[in-house]
Amino acid sequence: MRHICLLALVVLLAGCKRESPQQAADDFHLRDVTLPHGQIIKAETMTSPRDLLRGLMFRDSLAPDHGMLFVHAQPGHYSYWMYQMRIPVDTIWLDSDRRIVAIGENLPPCKTQASQCPQYGGTENSAFEIQLAGGMARKYGLKVGDTIQW
Repeated sequence: MRHICLLALVVLLAGCKRESPQQAADDFHLRDVTLPHGQIIKAETMTSPRDLLRGLMFRDSLAPDHGMLFVHAQPGHYSYWMYQMRIPVDTIWLDSDRRIVAIGENLPPCKTQASQCPQYGGTENSAFEIQLAGGMARKYGLKVGDTIQW
């Protein structure tokens, strides 16, 4: 009987897939976001103040079909900076109806002191922002007035 239990345990453990820490991090708060022309991207969803501040800092890459969705507690004028960013990004600001109100394309990483980094956006009232890899907003044909779904 003991050998059967041991064999069952070995079979059970062999069937378990072990994910790397990076795979687990990539799946953190993912949701499907549907762009105006039907493309679907996987977006990490940031809602806590800490996550909203960290965003895509320290990332070396962002897949073309992935992004980050920032959800603010209330609509406002939210600007972004590229301090500690390693890759250029496109930032799309959306109002409460998920309509694009502004797009910042290929915003470059800031390689200076934090106090010298430029701020981008914040001129339009927004409730959400989506960041994509640099150049993807143009590739997906995004424009002000389009609506994004999730």
